[in-house]
Formats: sequence, structure tokens, C-alpha cells
Amino acid sequence: MTGAPRPRRGRGRPPAADRAEGPGARERILEAARAEFAQRGYDKTSVRGIAKAAGVDPALVHHYFGTKDEVFAAAVEVSFEPALVIPALVGEHGTEGVGERLARSFIGVWEDPATRTSLLAVVRSALTHDAAAAVLRGFVLRRVLERVAADLSVPDPQFRAELAASHMVGIAILRYVVQVEPLASADPEDIVAMVAPTLQRYLAEE
Repeated sequence: MTGAPRPRRGRGRPPAADRAEGPGARERILEAARAEFAQRGYDKTSVRGIAKAAGVDPALVHHYFGTKDEVFAAAVEVSFEPALVIPALVGEHGTEGVGERLARSFIGVWEDPATRTSLLAVVRSALTHDAAAAVLRGFVLRRVLERVAADLSVPDPQFRAELAASHMVGIAILRYVVQVEPLASADPEDIVAMVAPTLQRYLAEE
């Protein structure tokens, strides 16, 4: 005779047996998630696989992050964190040179080997999966473009920020994802010099 069915666990704190003892469990899960998304892509990554890579029970992944989409969103935020801690693009400098600062900051994040792998995983996933694209789109709009637009004293600042972002994302896809030549092997300084005037026009000229 079978016993009474076990109650289904919610997303509250999991029992001690399901938790990874010791500090840093959340960080280990997030690092494992970034590695799994980078290696397997969005479709082939699972919460169970992330948990296995992190050495924890899947219940702990759900406890900290919830669904796979929410884990991916956390990975996106960590991947783009270097882009969020740069000095304000406008700030004390005003709009003079804002195009060059944006281009240099954006290319710099992509050129850094420490952040490029995670960014590639994010972009590749967004190109092939609607849910991943929605997560990335929401994050970019909320955390990046709105921040830039808030500093602009020009008509239609949000639209202008989106135009600038579309220009830079296109460069990232062709240079780092598709690796189209000669863009893929061009000197970063040459890219900045060519792109900066267009970004300046988007962001500063009325």
C-alpha cells in the first residue's frame, strides 16, 4: 500500500537536504548557468543541467531563480554588468564626444575576453529563441537604453538611443558572432573612429 502523496514544494526555501551547504551557492549556480548557456545554447540548457554543473539540487536553482527564463535573465544581467558600471555617457562631459564614448565603451566590453564569451552566449541565444530574445530586449530597453536616453537633451531621446543601439548591436553580430571580414579582424580603434560620428549624430544633433 502506498503512502499519502508528498506535498508539492513551492518556491519557498528548500529543505536543508536540498541546499548546497556553504556560502556562495547562488553565485556558483549563476556561473554554471552562464557556462551552460554559452556551451549548449538556450534550447539545450535545462535547470537540471545547470544544477548538475553547479553541484546542487535543482530545487535550489528554482529557489534562487525560478524558471529557466529567469535564470537566463540573471545571466544576461551579469554578462552586461561591465557595460552598466561605465561612467555616464553624458554627465559632466555634456554631449560633446558622446558618440566616441559610447563606441569605445561598447567595443571595449566586447574586446575583453573575460566578458566576450558570456555576451556571445546571450546574443546567440537571443537570435535563435523567442523567449531569450524577449529577456534580452527587456533588459536592454530597461537598463541600458533608458539610462542613455535619460541623459540626452534632444528630441525623441528614446528613439535616438534605440538607433544607436541598433547600430552597435549590428556591429557586434557581424564582428563577433558571424565574423564577417574585414570587420571581424579590423582594429578596434578603426571601428571607433568610423562609427563615432554616426553615433554622435544620433545622440546629440537636433
